[in-house]
Amino acid sequence: MSVMKQCMAASLGMLIHAMAFAGEPGVALKVDQIRAEPFGDAKVTGALKAGDKVDILRKEGGWFEVKVAKSKGWVRMLSIRKGDAKKGGNEAAGLLSVASGRAGTGKVVASTGIRGLSEEELKAASFNAEELKLAESYAVNRAQAQQFATDGKLVARPIDYLPAVK
Repeated sequence: MSVMKQCMAASLGMLIHAMAFAGEPGVALKVDQIRAEPFGDAKVTGALKAGDKVDILRKEGGWFEVKVAKSKGWVRMLSIRKGDAKKGGNEAAGLLSVASGRAGTGKVVASTGIRGLSEEELKAASFNAEELKLAESYAVNRAQAQQFATDGKLVARPIDYLPAVK
C-alpha cells in the first residue's frame, strides 16, 4: 500500500473514531450528581445544574454516560432531555423507556415501565423509532400547556391526601 493510501486510511479511521465519540446533545432537566459508574451507590465525580448542556455518549440501563465541560460520567436517564435545548428535546424518550439498573450495594434492581403491560409484553418489547417520534410529536412546552388550560377554563385545585387505611 502506498504512503498516500496509508495516510488516507489513517485519516478516515481517525474521522470515524471521532464521529463515534461525538455524542448526542442533551440538557439537564434538574440538579443531579455525575457518578463514576451507572449505579446509585457509585462514587460522585461531579454535579449537574438544571439547564446544563451535555453530550450523551451512550446509554446503559436507566443511565446516560454524559460529558460536560469539565467532567464525564453517569447520570440518571430521567435527569436528561435528549436534543438541543433551543429546539426542544425528546422528553418522551426518557419517560417511555423500559430500563433497569442496580440501585445500590444491596443489588436492588429498579424498573421503569408503562402501566398496563404484562411481564410477557415487556419482555417481547422492541425499540420502534417511528412510534417514539409519534409520541414525541405530542409534546408541548409550558406556554402551550398554559394556553390549553386557559382556553379550556381549567383551574388548579388542591386535593387532600386520602385518609390512611386501617
